[in-house]
Amino acid sequence: MNEMPTELGELTITRIFNARPEVVFECMTTPSHLTHFWGPIGVSTPLEGITLEPRPGGRFETLMVNDQTGEEYPMRGVFIDFDPPRAFSFTEADFGGGMTTSIVFNDLGDGRTETVTHQTNVPPMFMSPEARAGLETSFVKMDAYLASL
Repeated sequence: MNEMPTELGELTITRIFNARPEVVFECMTTPSHLTHFWGPIGVSTPLEGITLEPRPGGRFETLMVNDQTGEEYPMRGVFIDFDPPRAFSFTEADFGGGMTTSIVFNDLGDGRTETVTHQTNVPPMFMSPEARAGLETSFVKMDAYLASL
């Protein structure tokens, strides 16, 4: 019998985007951009479901909606720091221990940006291969969105 682990985990995801850090940072922190790619393929995040207060202590909230079933997936975060265009981090108190996500934007000097996303206190349900694959598809959506700008 396979049992899901119960302990909180840690993830680091590095990704390179074909856009300058200022553009990538703005896309990840502006509702009118986020609505185009936030969430895995098969999920939409309507503009009216995004609240973003870009400052330490400000809210970072999204409401993702399953395109087929209409099931809703709220995310309620609070910014810990906000340093455009270099980094931001937020914590989600809804998860045991408060899952924290920190994203650093590294200028590769050739019009590309490396993002390093580090998450701590990650619940087991987000550590599964399926959840990680879903997260990867949100990066695919972001790549396509950046290419359209």
